[in-house]
This record gives sequence, structure tokens and C-alpha cells, in this order.
Amino acid sequence: MALVPYVENSLPALSKLHNSSAQFNFASHQLRLSQDWKKFGVAAVVWDAAVVMCMYLELGKVELKGKAVIELGAGTGLVGIVAALLGAKVTITDREAALDFLSANVKANLPADSQESVTVSELTWGEKLDLYPAGGFDLVLGADIVYLEDTFVALLQTLEHLCSDTTVVLLACKIRYERDTDFLSMLRQRFTVDEVYYERERDIHIYKALKLPHRRDL
Repeated sequence: MALVPYVENSLPALSKLHNSSAQFNFASHQLRLSQDWKKFGVAAVVWDAAVVMCMYLELGKVELKGKAVIELGAGTGLVGIVAALLGAKVTITDREAALDFLSANVKANLPADSQESVTVSELTWGEKLDLYPAGGFDLVLGADIVYLEDTFVALLQTLEHLCSDTTVVLLACKIRYERDTDFLSMLRQRFTVDEVYYERERDIHIYKALKLPHRRDL
């Protein structure tokens, strides 16, 4: 996710990001996600990587029913919401400033009988990780979270903490810059990494990572 300054009517390709909402149909549900670029910037719009991740989850390539799932850098919450609708018990996380916005999207888009399957929680990568169970998740999801080089070490620390040797990590990424591939190289030092899906129209890659056993934390 590139950091793009807010400019009214900047590029046609970005115009959809300035809309106050974005609508989708996933998991047999009509979803309407609020967006607020002016207030929250890149964290509060639906990016293509999130859409492609939801498409991939709908394919059924990874088991979600009854699984403990955590989404990192959730933004609008689309990916976590879809995972919950597909049967997962999901912890949807972002930084503290985004939580009210994120919670409102979750409440507006999950049926009443699914609300208890989702927890919205603050998580700043690399900080207070002991609040989350070490290796306590079956699946870790991240859509367009690889974009700030300064966060790479903290993101790796967070992934290592959350993952057991059987936890699956799915990262949806648009490879824009050399630093994006640099992160994948860093990830491969601690995880096996394979590309499992590519959506050509949106140029989004999905990578599956599994923690290498017997490695010390960063």
C-alpha cells in the first residue's frame, strides 16, 4: 500500500478511494464498507489487495470454519469480516486510532448472530505482543501491509510471535518497489514462502508462509 497524499480528484484510478463507501458481495452477503480517506488516509479505504484476498478466501483453498484467525493492519476490516462470514473466529487488529472506525464497519456488516465471532483489538506491530497468545492462531491474514520499510522488523517479530509451526500466513501484496521484495527476502529467513495466487487484472500476489521450526525470535 503506497502512501499517497490526499488530493481531491487526483488520479482517476484513485477516485474510488475518495468515495465515502465501497460495496462488495462476498460470502453471500452484501457488504458496504465506510471509507474516510480525509480523516484516516490509507488505512481507511479498501485497496485491491483486500478484495483479492477475499476472492481467494472464497475459493476455499484454506479452511476457515471454526479456525482462530487474526488480521493485521485491517483498515476497513473487509478481510476479517469476510473470514468471519466464512466461519472463522476472527481477531481484527489495527492501531488504536483506527479502532472506532474499524468497529463501526464490523458492526454494520456482520449479522447479529455473527457479531460474537469477531473481536476488534489494538495491535501495533512489535509492541505488547504478550497480550496475544504466542502461536495461538491457525491463520494470519494481511492485505497490503508490506509498504513501510521501517515497520518490517516489527512486522516479522509480530508474525513470529503469533505463529506456531502449523500457522498459515497469507499476505496479499502488490509488488511496487524493491523494498517489497526485500521484505519477502527477510520473511524467507524465518518462514517458507510460496506464491499461491496471482490476480493479473489487479496485479496482486498472494503469498503463503509457514514458520520454519527451531528458529529463535528476532
